Amino acid sequence: MVISWYPGHMNKARKELVKLLRGIHVVIEVLDARIPMASANPLLASMTKQLPIIKILNKADLAEKQTTQAWLNYFNTQSANICLLNGRDQPLPRESLLKSAYQLCEPRASQSRARQIVIVGIPNVGKSSILNQLTDRKLAKTGNEPAVTRRQQRVQLDENWYLIDTPGLLWPRLEDQGAAFMLACTGTIRNTAVEAEDIAWFIAEMLLKDHRHVLTRRYNIAGSVTQPEQLLRHIAETRGSLGKGGHPDWHKTSELLLNDYRSGKLGNLSLETPPE
Repeated sequence: MVISWYPGHMNKARKELVKLLRGIHVVIEVLDARIPMASANPLLASMTKQLPIIKILNKADLAEKQTTQAWLNYFNTQSANICLLNGRDQPLPRESLLKSAYQLCEPRASQSRARQIVIVGIPNVGKSSILNQLTDRKLAKTGNEPAVTRRQQRVQLDENWYLIDTPGLLWPRLEDQGAAFMLACTGTIRNTAVEAEDIAWFIAEMLLKDHRHVLTRRYNIAGSVTQPEQLLRHIAETRGSLGKGGHPDWHKTSELLLNDYRSGKLGNLSLETPPE
């Protein structure tokens, strides 16, 4: 299965973002802490390369702390970048964000000058939740489905700073299919564009290889379970996901595994580590 998802509203949003960036002083790029590299849109990188960037590793409460710290160190070594964390157990304070924005802006510019920050990222990465958190208000609609935000919205953060929320953007061709499957695992791509069974097989293979202990803890798998089909069959048999004739309901079982991963029921899991 080849994953591809680029609905028409994203192309419109991309064109609007190009125009918007002319009046922007700082860019916030929200990344999924579980897959920081896979969740970085290469189109955004080329569009914002002349601007200072604050990278926020969001959903850090769902990722492994040691791996997330390694990503934090990796991004903070890059020029014109500051990397911050956000998670349910460690919400990013507005003061920390503004301090970083001031630090990145041109030092010679007047502190009284009104400035604009744009918040960008892929669908379902948590941009709107961060906007609501930073403003202490429910200004943006949030949800577990991607592409909830469809238009730009501008709010005032403090006397001199304005924050603009933008729709989630993917790129037209997902050439790295490994990254595309990771995006699907975390819920970035609509369920109607991918087969749950294919995504569950992918995440099952990764978990058996790198995180077997969480599968043992959650599903009590035996040592003989080494293949994705064996894992999914075990889950079906032990979690009541059997269909007619006692055969596994593969779709229902796949959804169960994916929901357990996305909700954090499997524990804190990172699917990517920083380059050496």
